[in-house]
Amino acid sequence: MAVTIKDVAREAEVSVATVSRALNGRVNVAPEVRSHVQAVAARLRYIPHSAARSLITRRTQTIGALLPDMHGEFFSELIRGIDRAARAKGYHLLLSSSHGDADETATALQAMLGRVDGLLIMSPYADPGFIEEHLPETLPSILLNPVHGHTRLPALAVDNRKGAYVMTRHLVNCGHRDIAFIAGPKGNLDAEERLQGHLDALHELLPGASEQVVAGDFSEESGYRAGSQIARLQRLPHALFAANDSMAIGCLFALNEAGLRVPADIALAGFDDIPTARFTQPPLTTVRVRIADLGGRALDRLVAAVAAKESGHRLPPHRIQMLDPELVLRSSCGMHEHRSAGTDAHEPVRTTRKRVRNGSDTRMRSTPVKPKTR
Repeated sequence: MAVTIKDVAREAEVSVATVSRALNGRVNVAPEVRSHVQAVAARLRYIPHSAARSLITRRTQTIGALLPDMHGEFFSELIRGIDRAARAKGYHLLLSSSHGDADETATALQAMLGRVDGLLIMSPYADPGFIEEHLPETLPSILLNPVHGHTRLPALAVDNRKGAYVMTRHLVNCGHRDIAFIAGPKGNLDAEERLQGHLDALHELLPGASEQVVAGDFSEESGYRAGSQIARLQRLPHALFAANDSMAIGCLFALNEAGLRVPADIALAGFDDIPTARFTQPPLTTVRVRIADLGGRALDRLVAAVAAKESGHRLPPHRIQMLDPELVLRSSCGMHEHRSAGTDAHEPVRTTRKRVRNGSDTRMRSTPVKPKTR
């Protein structure tokens, strides 16, 4: 039979209320009494009832995370970052997926109410207004890569457009003039921003160049289909830029299967820098999104919002915190000429270069330098 709080109180010769205050960290308990109660609870192997504790403290010690999917390395890395930060803060993690559907998003949000102290939400298909309709204003929430629009919710977002611009610029600087792009799913914010960043660079740096966009959906399978389609062309593009690494890896398999050499016959690049990207053959040039760090930062910011709500303090005004991606140069692009994803993609600036070598990686961080005046 399970040990109850009454058993602990009887054994410790104190009231049930004192046991509750001692085990819940309340300040109105003498240190020696707290130590005595904790020792008795440990000896009896008492496990507090989490539901009952939640009713008393109004806290679940649980953070919810609603993601559009849980399949693939991107989401496994994101979850790893969120979970690692949650455990460090003493929180449990409750996960749910919307499968990219607005109705499922609303259902999942409703299901989490009352079960979590705060919510992390990544929903690239639903606008912030839709999400706000299904969330109480009192529930601390953080958006990840939100669809553009007015929102009362704070958010963290990766600058996808800048990252795609810088990768396309790098491919142009490598001498490639005929660049095809494997796009992500229609209606997905990340996919649309990456496509737009690529087109921005193409129109600016190669005026008159034709837009070559091949349909994809962020999966390896769609990358394989795109690679097979491109391999059958009579005239190959000089380079392929896939909107994520999973599609780039599927494309690489198809190109190898067709007897094409990367980068000798066609250059290839991706986006995200998932763990597998460095282990392909050749290693994949990509735009690094520090995925686990994104999840960890979002969790830390959410916990701060939860604490502020409980203490009655006000946080700074809500804003979208933009995270700059990082260009990672490997063998698949055919040239290790260093460019920075940290500089302003729309203004040419000189940069100071700092190389960091890690296995087959060459990363570059750059600091803008003012041009000399004549």
